[in-house]
Amino acid sequence: MAIWVPIWLGPVFLLVLVTGTTSVWTQIGAFFSAMAMVTFGGAYAVLAYVAQAAVESYGWLAPSEMVDGLGLAETTPGPLIMVLQFVGFLAAYRSPGALDPLLAGCLGSLLTTWVTFAPCFFWIFLGAPYVEALRGNKALSAALTAITAAVVGVVANLSLWFALHVIFREVHPVEFLGMAPTVPRLGSIDWRAALLATAAMVAMLRFKVGMIPTLISCALAGALFAHVPA
Repeated sequence: MAIWVPIWLGPVFLLVLVTGTTSVWTQIGAFFSAMAMVTFGGAYAVLAYVAQAAVESYGWLAPSEMVDGLGLAETTPGPLIMVLQFVGFLAAYRSPGALDPLLAGCLGSLLTTWVTFAPCFFWIFLGAPYVEALRGNKALSAALTAITAAVVGVVANLSLWFALHVIFREVHPVEFLGMAPTVPRLGSIDWRAALLATAAMVAMLRFKVGMIPTLISCALAGALFAHVPA
């Protein structure tokens, strides 16, 4: 803790002192630090939280841009979690202050990378000596089982969020029992996206077509549909 907490949070506290508590740099450092500490279940579980916070709470990017970021991340051989750097880039690019926007974006991406992955090393060095002993702890095992079950719901939420923003051009919140779920405007459906999504599901679930052929086919069809009115 003496080594990794300063390595991880030192830059964040320095940014607070230099830029203030309301700057985009402080927001990026604080938000992604908190995200790295409280999210479980892999990239898909993390992105559900990040997408809604970055779009709805902070307004760093539009829903369609978050979808673009996920699509770009899915095409790369690297980990899907790198889509966070896309979010950090756009957040700083659009609030560069006195910096050049491109430089600010690159620094925002670098900061996002730092506060996302430094906590990983903190947890590894802090918990690794006790992993074997904790495996036999029934209370902890039960808690982790519950977290695993919750992750299924979180991933389903991510799927629904992206599906709504891909297939429909307009969505809006509706007040219901103290909640405000997002529902689509049915007249704004993009039939091209709906057709591709349906075709991909049928190909993979009914005809057992592989992931890569499905992605390539959908990419080609998307390029062709780009010239067809929605």
